[in-house]
Amino acid sequence: MGIFSRISDIVNSNLNALCDSAEDPEKMIRLIIQEMEDTLVEVRSVSARVIAEQKTASRRRDRIAAEVTAWEDKAKLAVSKGRDDLAKAALQERRAVEDTLRVVEEELMASGEHIGQLNEEIGQLQQKLDDAKAKQKTILLRAKTVTSRVQVKKQVQRDELDNAFAKFERFERKVDSLEGELQAMDLGRDTASNLAAEIDALGEDDWLDDELLRIKDSMAEADPSGDAESKKT
Repeated sequence: MGIFSRISDIVNSNLNALCDSAEDPEKMIRLIIQEMEDTLVEVRSVSARVIAEQKTASRRRDRIAAEVTAWEDKAKLAVSKGRDDLAKAALQERRAVEDTLRVVEEELMASGEHIGQLNEEIGQLQQKLDDAKAKQKTILLRAKTVTSRVQVKKQVQRDELDNAFAKFERFERKVDSLEGELQAMDLGRDTASNLAAEIDALGEDDWLDDELLRIKDSMAEADPSGDAESKKT
């Protein structure tokens, strides 16, 4: 691909569309900038060569123009000396040199147009390069912002998770404490209840003995003979 074709493709390219369609916009814009910079260096190198050639052609034109003047002067001198034959020969030489001069001037005109085109292309390419670098800064800033937001969000989520676990742990410790208090209260109550039950059991035995004796006494009073008999027995 020629240099002007590359420049045309670059200048006519849509940076936003290229970046939006790329999987990695940052890499895409970096490659675009690299290609622009390489092309710009090449264009400036071509421009420098054309300018150098133009300067050489300009010096050649001046030298040839001086030759035209010189042959004109020679023709005039020959005429002044009555040598028309020499004057005609000098005029023929002047015409030949003038033909060469026209060719050189056409070359100079073409090189001037070429330099003008190169300068225009360089200006357009430089503008496109500036746009690409501005786009690159925007992409890098967006990427940095997104990365920072992701990191902050991850940190927030981690803090929220840590806080949730901390709340669970505090609640668990509180439940453990309440259970401990309840067990302590139950332990005291169990001891007192066991003791009271044991003492009540002793009283229950005395009551049964008393009731048994009462029944026996009432039966003895109701049946004296039986009592006597039982006494005999």
